[in-house]
Amino acid sequence: MAAAVGNATTGLSARDLFRLRGQTFGMLVMLIVQFAIGVVVNLYATVPASDRGNGFFGALGKALSNGPAALASHAGLGLLIVLAALALAVRAILVRHVPTIALSVLGLLSIVAAALNGIRFVSDGGPDNASLAMALAAAGAMLWYAISLFVLGNSRPRAE
Repeated sequence: MAAAVGNATTGLSARDLFRLRGQTFGMLVMLIVQFAIGVVVNLYATVPASDRGNGFFGALGKALSNGPAALASHAGLGLLIVLAALALAVRAILVRHVPTIALSVLGLLSIVAAALNGIRFVSDGGPDNASLAMALAAAGAMLWYAISLFVLGNSRPRAE
């Protein structure tokens, strides 16, 4: 497997490999922090009744502006995570590292699924199935980025 991974990365410079590893590790750390904040929100925060039934952007805006501090920080970090995931997928595409492209796109899709379920959680008043779907999608994203770190850890930069 390591030989196949090494062969798949024969165009990466040491700098590109370092940046992909760092950005992927950053994604994993942010997701773990986000997961912990989500547990706090699920256990201790109550979604204000005024946040319910406001649609997609209304629910997000209300969570950021009117929600309890844990909910607002969870929503704000979630927005940053979506942007960071998009940036990682773009970087992987630019350096043409196929395994990281696939894994970062899967991570991005998992994060979008978690975000959509989070917004559904706020707009529908906190249904348990939205919370579960959000947590499972976030766990899936963590898995994709952990696999990506493994792949990148076994990659060797091209000889310069």
